[in-house]
Amino acid sequence: MLRIARDLHDAIVAHARRDHPDEACGVVAGPEGSDRPERFVPMLNAARSPTFYEFDSADLLALYKEFDANGEEPVVVYHSHTATEAYPSRTDVSYASEPNAHYVLVSTRHDDIAEFRSFRIVDGEVAEEPVEVVG
Repeated sequence: MLRIARDLHDAIVAHARRDHPDEACGVVAGPEGSDRPERFVPMLNAARSPTFYEFDSADLLALYKEFDANGEEPVVVYHSHTATEAYPSRTDVSYASEPNAHYVLVSTRHDDIAEFRSFRIVDGEVAEEPVEVVG
């Protein structure tokens, strides 16, 4: 189960809406081994695409250096889908490289609501998990 604070949930959704019609992407960092998402880190979609996202390699390298310095890890890896449901595509699954992370997808295909779902993706296997928004 993903337990996430209301402000982090809302920040992810706001980022997805702001970058629409392109996909948004980012992470929420937390203390290593804690499974507690705490620090919101919106990233630039280097692909600038409505159907694909890609973290900028220099930004990603800098982020992982921050993780090492702060004793953090990516607890949530998120991105948006702009025209389809919030479910991992084959490409999303193939790029999922953090076995301990919650992979959050937000669909911005409807103006009035944003679909927010979380998945575990390990060795190509996708398992949806409940999301509890707290606070």
